[in-house]
Amino acid sequence: MNDAKIKWLKEQYPPGTRVQLDKMGDDPNPIEPGTQGSVVAVDDAGTIFCNFDNGRSLGICPEADSFHKIIEQEESHAFEMSM
Repeated sequence: MNDAKIKWLKEQYPPGTRVQLDKMGDDPNPIEPGTQGSVVAVDDAGTIFCNFDNGRSLGICPEADSFHKIIEQEESHAFEMSM
């Protein structure tokens, strides 16, 4: 992964960002699809480390795992109310 992609990941996934795991790659003990968690950090290799709501902590590898950022319902609703 190049430096620009790692910089982008760090900007898009700051600590506290909520994510949902859609599918893990080849992990021998994967976290279940649909599990949600909070980003702790993105390291200099581009791994997104998370504390998941099921009590597990694991790094998401963006090139091998499928996941997405959770957009909070309250934020979307607040934006609609201000329009």
